[in-house]
Amino acid sequence: MYLSRELMALAIIPGLLLIGYVYGKDKVEKEPIGLIVRIIIFGIISCIAAGYLEQLESQFLPKYPQGSVQYAVQTSFLMAALVEETVKYIAMRIPTWRHPAFNYRFDGIVYGVSSAVGFAIYENVMYVLSYGFQTGIVRAFTAVPLHAFCGAFMGAFYAYAKKASVLGKSPLPYNILALLVPMLIHGTYDTFAFLGERGTIPLLVFVVLLYIGAITMIRKMSRADYRAGFYPRARDISIDIDNI
Repeated sequence: MYLSRELMALAIIPGLLLIGYVYGKDKVEKEPIGLIVRIIIFGIISCIAAGYLEQLESQFLPKYPQGSVQYAVQTSFLMAALVEETVKYIAMRIPTWRHPAFNYRFDGIVYGVSSAVGFAIYENVMYVLSYGFQTGIVRAFTAVPLHAFCGAFMGAFYAYAKKASVLGKSPLPYNILALLVPMLIHGTYDTFAFLGERGTIPLLVFVVLLYIGAITMIRKMSRADYRAGFYPRARDISIDIDNI
């Protein structure tokens, strides 16, 4: 099926707008554009990998009728959430963990959203290609922000893991939360979606709460970022900014 310029824009622009919003909230020290592009590419690759992994995993899971609660929960948590959030985490971590630009807490949110949006862009192109304009409109306000906001929460805990590592503490608890919290959000969203009409109202309520919670967290961490440098130089800069 041919993907017109309009459909391509519809598939890609919502994700890029979300990256632009988060990037604009990075007040202290902007992340290198080249690094952001690299993370997005890794995110796209992670979406392709997730498709193969989910197909492989499905062969080993119990078979429940579509529309059942068992099917919704299993597909949402054990396939979509588990696989997709794991590959997005890997796509975020590989290019960033040791990168010198990763020196403030908010950087983790930028990285997490970039990886998630890379994933969402590729997924969105596939959906729009298959189902057309109306699907693209719905996903622009639901599935794409879901991925981005899961990436924001993932990146927030990922940043705490990095800071713990810099301070000589174990990053493991925060890395676990960087995976578990997005998985819980993603799995809950998909469960409501797979329930069809029964899940419509809970899904809409959940999406609204997700918007509020994610944007509140992003704005709060953005305001506090100048105090949250990992290294002595970053802390010196934060002191200078604080005294201005």
